[in-house]
Amino acid sequence: MKAIRQRRILEIIEKHPIETQEELAEELRKQGFEVTQATVSRDIKELRLVKNLSNQGTYRYALPRDAYRANGDRMARMFQDSVVRMDYSENIIVIKTLPGTAQAVASTIDTAQWEEIIGTVAGDDTILIVVKPKEKVQETLDKFFQLMG
Repeated sequence: MKAIRQRRILEIIEKHPIETQEELAEELRKQGFEVTQATVSRDIKELRLVKNLSNQGTYRYALPRDAYRANGDRMARMFQDSVVRMDYSENIIVIKTLPGTAQAVASTIDTAQWEEIIGTVAGDDTILIVVKPKEKVQETLDKFFQLMG
């Protein structure tokens, strides 16, 4: 039953803009599944669903691969709207953002899964990015500047 329910969840999020666990649970109930919010929450975790920003500016559940596809536009918007300045030292890039936006920007960087970035750490308005090898820092910084327009 679990496998059938999880397949149905994938079908639902593909066809409907599901924004909350409750909306997903309600859609499952309409299709004859008796579920609780806790069950839906576990299914979301097991399926590794993510919330992806739609073109309408709302968040909806999606498969990770769909989020990666949409991430380029989202990353560019985040950089244009939030990044104040960037600098680097050795293999560390430091990005300064508007207050409260560093974690969202860092999340888009992490989601992009750029091979040369081995990790990010975000505070309120500062992101530290570790790049490996060190020779890739300028190339990575150039990509970030391109995102800013």
